[in-house]
Amino acid sequence: MIIGIGTDLVENQRLESWLSQPRLLEKYFTAAERADAAAGGYPAASLAARFAAKEAFGKAVGTGLAGLKLSDIETLRDQRGKPWLELGPSALEALKNAGGRRVHLSLSHEKGYSLAFVIVED
Repeated sequence: MIIGIGTDLVENQRLESWLSQPRLLEKYFTAAERADAAAGGYPAASLAARFAAKEAFGKAVGTGLAGLKLSDIETLRDQRGKPWLELGPSALEALKNAGGRRVHLSLSHEKGYSLAFVIVED
């Protein structure tokens, strides 16, 4: 059963200025997220999608970002490129409190924007 749905849209240009601010990137993104974004052709779009995923997760569990450490919501990709979320302590607690057990993630990029869609199931 679906517990919650969240979506978020981020303008890629918003993350362009973050690329030159390592402390800001470290605050919001894990080392794996930063490395994966840097390895791609357009790091700002990759980070924008990951930031959108963090926001969408908060919406799907019904808390927004309140009480969540953003680096506890890690966007990774499997061997085929499918995105998924690895959840750290604050995100796992929010998922549990919402009654959720499974999280589904979809990401999309179009022109200057990145979109994330999260579904939380019991």
